[in-house]
Amino acid sequence: MILRAGGRPEPHVRPVATLQQAEPAPAHVQERLRSTGGARHRPSILGVPTPVTAMNYRHAYHAGNFADVLKHVVLLALIESLQAKPTPFCYIDTHAGSGNYPLDGFEAGKTGEFKDGIARLHPAEKLPPLLRRWRDGILGSADNAQGLKRYPGSPLQVARLLRPGDSAQLCELHTEEACKLRDLFRGNHQVHVHERNGYEALKALVPPQEKRGLVLIDPPYEAQDAEYKLIEQALKPALQRWPTGVYAVWYPIKLRSQVQPFLRRLQYSGVKRILRAELLVHPDDSPLRLNGSGMVILNAPWKLDDALREPLRVLAGLLAHERPATVKLDWLLDEAGSQLNTPSPLPASRLPPRPNRR
Repeated sequence: MILRAGGRPEPHVRPVATLQQAEPAPAHVQERLRSTGGARHRPSILGVPTPVTAMNYRHAYHAGNFADVLKHVVLLALIESLQAKPTPFCYIDTHAGSGNYPLDGFEAGKTGEFKDGIARLHPAEKLPPLLRRWRDGILGSADNAQGLKRYPGSPLQVARLLRPGDSAQLCELHTEEACKLRDLFRGNHQVHVHERNGYEALKALVPPQEKRGLVLIDPPYEAQDAEYKLIEQALKPALQRWPTGVYAVWYPIKLRSQVQPFLRRLQYSGVKRILRAELLVHPDDSPLRLNGSGMVILNAPWKLDDALREPLRVLAGLLAHERPATVKLDWLLDEAGSQLNTPSPLPASRLPPRPNRR
């Protein structure tokens, strides 16, 4: 369905050795993490570990932009779908970041991207219930009591929604960001912070003790094609260990030709339901800017599309730039595992075999 509507570093960060874990991870998680290795490195596509270098991407420059708005509205819909059942769930974030971002600081002030994102929802009045709940959760926080000053990242938005018995496992590889994340959740017994590669940690974190939950994969995409391959490599064993988990992957859209092969390959991951939600504020034909973003959800909850349809239509109007924004909300796979919407399919010789599930 297509709907159309009208690096400056921190001055000082304490060494990680002086910080305590937000809350020690459960014993079974600690054992799994030890068994997968503790070295801090990012695996290369060829399987040979490559050293971690300084991270160029800093989300503080982009916090609260239109891509964050899409991602976090979808994230709220996913959390609420999990909360429809009283049994506890686990939230796993493979690239958690620092968790909370100042909108009146140097980074956000330099790009001003939040002004075309969360700031546009600030004065909006007639919003669908899901979108209003999300907007009010941001603006109603103590951080924003005197106006829009801070934008909470995915970990903080989810942590504020956790019920007794729910838990969150947050992975962040880079020390500076992990330090801030630990400080943010210090004393929170439901949130566990792991300073390590989120792709590797996923092997140890699934299936969670709760047996229900959501994995958010939201990497920086400093090398977009390479990141897609890392995501696929991480999803394969995770789905084998936890085939019933919900997996949500955020992705940037610059050139449509970069995104299509990734989405097609996901259709052969073995899951039965895949939902795509995208928002484009520019045509997807330029590699020089972020033209849009998307969320692809594997094992998407029942009626998630119904929950998102009206909020995304309204967002397309609120977040449009010089031309009408475009929203895509469609099923790439239905309940029976049939392909419903796949652009320009690859030849059969280039598609991976669909795994057998018993």
